[in-house]
Amino acid sequence: MSHFEDQYLDLIRRVWTTGDERRDRTGVGTRSLFGAQMRFDLGGEAVPLLTTKRVFWKTAARELLWFLSGETNIRPLVAQGVHIWTDWPLARFNRESGERLDRDAFEARILADDAFAAEWGDLGPVYGKQWVDWPTYVPDGDGFRRGLGVNQIAALVDSLRQNPASRRHIFTGWNVAELDRMALPPCHMTYQFHVSAGRLSGMLWQRSCDLGLGFAFNVFEAALLVRMLSQQCDLEPGELVWSGGDCHLYLNHAALVEEQLSRTPAGAPKLRLTRRPDSIFDYAIGDFEVYDYAPQPHIAAPVAV
Repeated sequence: MSHFEDQYLDLIRRVWTTGDERRDRTGVGTRSLFGAQMRFDLGGEAVPLLTTKRVFWKTAARELLWFLSGETNIRPLVAQGVHIWTDWPLARFNRESGERLDRDAFEARILADDAFAAEWGDLGPVYGKQWVDWPTYVPDGDGFRRGLGVNQIAALVDSLRQNPASRRHIFTGWNVAELDRMALPPCHMTYQFHVSAGRLSGMLWQRSCDLGLGFAFNVFEAALLVRMLSQQCDLEPGELVWSGGDCHLYLNHAALVEEQLSRTPAGAPKLRLTRRPDSIFDYAIGDFEVYDYAPQPHIAAPVAV
């Protein structure tokens, strides 16, 4: 019987051996294939946590909670020891200020200085802003003014509860009008959900996927979101369908790829929600428990900014 992780290992093997070598935005270069899909059963508290390397799932969960808060500044993440978004504002600061801070010094200033954090820690209207406060505009004289933002997540929960057979259980972060203001346009950009026989399944469409580093977080967070929505809507978790557009590996990730492909996946990680909060926005990191997870050692690799 195949392991759920085999489909991921098969994809990175295909990308690395047959992918088109491309010059990318970062200048690092990638090998890329276009169009892939994986399916993960979420029944019985199963969760697609990679076992061929350690995934720091609490960091991923904290990122998802940050998205759901609508926050766009790295300060709350840094305060929790989460560094995954720091490289983008740090690069902008060093480029525009002429200073050369390292990550630790930059994050220390983010935490210590309110004005510095407001100016340099903000990422623009990234994921969470679009998820819970999509901008609207209403007529105002000869022009328009900002209206009430659309909370796509609240609308999704209401839709799942009130009209489970709908084909419109969708939210997205791809706001064309605001892409240029984002530190990084959304990679995991559109989510759709489907209810059948009391089970909630989710599909994630990812326009761009860093298979070496990003995928492990993306698929775990999508599965966690399905579990949270299932609990809030009195449904059982069904399946997570992951779909990728540009699926790539960075050329400087050769050591990561070769090491990971030398390993054999094993085990069946589980995820338990220990509490049912009043709403989808009230979860905390202590509400999640991962068990039966015995991964092989972490594999470090550089992030391309």
